[in-house]
Amino acid sequence: MSPSRSFTVVPGSERQPMPGASVTGSCDLNQTAEVSVRLRSKAEAKLAQLTGKLSKPGFKHISRKEFAETYGADPADVKQIRKFAKEFGLKVRETGNELARRTVLLSGTVSNLQKAFKVELNEYSCLKGNYRGRVGPVSVPAEYAKIIVGVFGLDNRPQAETHFRLLTQPARHKHKATPSATTSYNPNEVAQIYDYPTGDGSGQCIGIIELGGGFQTTDLSNYFQSLSLNTPQVTAVSVDGGTNSPGDPSGPDAEVMLDIEVSGAIAPGAKIAVYFAPNTDQGFLDAVTTAVHDTTNQPSVISISWGQAESEWTSQALTNFDQAFQAAAAIGVTVCIAAGDNGSSDGVTDGSNHVDFPASDPFVLGCGGTTIKTSNNQIVSETVWNGGASGGATGGGVSNSFPLPTWQQGFNVPAPTVAGGGRGVPDVSGDADPNSGYNILVDGESAVVGGTSAVAPLWAGLVARINQDTGKAIGFLNPLIYAQAVEAEGFLDITQGNNGAYSAATGWDPCTGLGSPDGTGLLAALRGTSGTAATINASATRKSRKSKSAA
Repeated sequence: MSPSRSFTVVPGSERQPMPGASVTGSCDLNQTAEVSVRLRSKAEAKLAQLTGKLSKPGFKHISRKEFAETYGADPADVKQIRKFAKEFGLKVRETGNELARRTVLLSGTVSNLQKAFKVELNEYSCLKGNYRGRVGPVSVPAEYAKIIVGVFGLDNRPQAETHFRLLTQPARHKHKATPSATTSYNPNEVAQIYDYPTGDGSGQCIGIIELGGGFQTTDLSNYFQSLSLNTPQVTAVSVDGGTNSPGDPSGPDAEVMLDIEVSGAIAPGAKIAVYFAPNTDQGFLDAVTTAVHDTTNQPSVISISWGQAESEWTSQALTNFDQAFQAAAAIGVTVCIAAGDNGSSDGVTDGSNHVDFPASDPFVLGCGGTTIKTSNNQIVSETVWNGGASGGATGGGVSNSFPLPTWQQGFNVPAPTVAGGGRGVPDVSGDADPNSGYNILVDGESAVVGGTSAVAPLWAGLVARINQDTGKAIGFLNPLIYAQAVEAEGFLDITQGNNGAYSAATGWDPCTGLGSPDGTGLLAALRGTSGTAATINASATRKSRKSKSAA
């Protein structure tokens, strides 16, 4: 390689050390690592046109095969990456879905990776553990710059956090006829409370993204047997070496079991594919693209309960995740994502408001949290979930990374604090307070769990039932649910409570979005759209239930 060779920075790839991290030494130059190289679409102009149509009336989903053939990576570009790999002593790990996912996996020694991407890799230590990291941007030889849109995996810091909260109070009361300070529910009971349409999700597949932990099949069979439900078919899919590895009932295992048991109790007839990946930006992104383009399991809805404040992501990550979610929308896959459990700050201590990503992406359904109190299977009050400084609170606010979508215009979304922002979070909500939490079984132990982690699978189960009823994938929900008639018939407004900086209000708000689901009403309203927003009756009025907004 010529010493004067020109390199070009990969846009948005700059990184800084994690807060409080310090360098403990240089990486072993002979250590082997793997990176994911994201490639441009072979039809970028057509892809831009497609993206512009996703929220318009009459959009028809395309198949995974058609998407890969038309908008995937160019085989010639993949050939160029193989040439690049050979030049720098790297190996290409064949996956068979490089074109659809626009992703090529390369492995090699730290020494060769540093030369190939013009980075210096060091070992870091911080409160969250040790990681291999870098400072500054990633660069590639100039002749490859046009085809490479992202490079992930050089830095393997932990990227995302779970969004569940374990009930810590000693007193746990199963669902009672009268409200109490702490009342827990089985997930199928919550579905009944929200008047979900009948069905069991047969014919559907729910994809779940997990960045750690695992499940035990004996727990699943025992849990669903206790609910008098058939145990759904659950399949573990390994991504980037991630595996189904249970072992910590208070850690990621609780997340995994919450996601499976909530969605499975609502849609026990659906297949559930759990995509296990390392908790890095590379692993997270690769899990999403694997699920979206999975031609074996073919999920029609994906549930994600992991995330982190937007400010903790690189620009290249935000861009590439967004492209992955655009692909999901085009194919007809609904993506439900937890909005976070740390209120309007999203756990960032800079005194500003933040929203959680990827829930803030405009092509996903951001899921916020509420507190419910019920009597005789009816909600007598529902407010914003806010348990105080130590009890957690629903995420929500305004994105600083994504502009206000057209379908959110006119909904009084607060102004962003930076130019280019504006997307309001969340879109929808549901029960998330641990004090009105969900009964689950994890590693042989019974637990009551809340958090917005529960709301993503709660909505995923609803989508599975809707898809089963309509006989087709509803897909990208956001443009449909913000239409006036669907909003009026499909949601129950939450008008009391706050998540810190923001308060609930009539209509959409930055705490609970459009509100919690009226499942049967939502299905009926969506049926009326005939798959388009154009046929919705714009004269419908907003549904209001005084009992739901009462304290």
